[in-house]
Amino acid sequence: ATSTSKKAKPLITVETTVERPVTLVWTCFTDPAHVIHWNFASEEWHCPTATNTLEPGGSFNYRMAAKDGSFGFDFEGVFTAVEAHRHLAYTIGDRAVTVDFIDLGTATKVVETFEAEAENSLELQRGGWQAILDNFKKHAESSSQ
Repeated sequence: ATSTSKKAKPLITVETTVERPVTLVWTCFTDPAHVIHWNFASEEWHCPTATNTLEPGGSFNYRMAAKDGSFGFDFEGVFTAVEAHRHLAYTIGDRAVTVDFIDLGTATKVVETFEAEAENSLELQRGGWQAILDNFKKHAESSSQ
């Protein structure tokens, strides 16, 4: 009998501070009507569709695609914890992700920590997730509701 031990995956953390109150930041991060406006890493990409059931055990599917139609994939997973305006946790396949929302009054710090995957370098993964989070900050700061 062989035992398959789960090898611990490296953790990567990205963060940003959004100059908006936590209630608005939470809505921009979790509402599919907002997600489609920021969930991509570069101008060549977009997020044409987004759906989610925002509760523990609920699933989400955010389509990510090149604008020229050359490539696309479903970024999908299951929420494992949902604490409004404070904390989100979800899994993508066998990888875990947590997002913390730190209320700074008129601003909100967003800290995202995820288990790295084996295909791409840690630097590439950190860069991609940070680029998406930077897009999120831009979108949230331009939103008034």
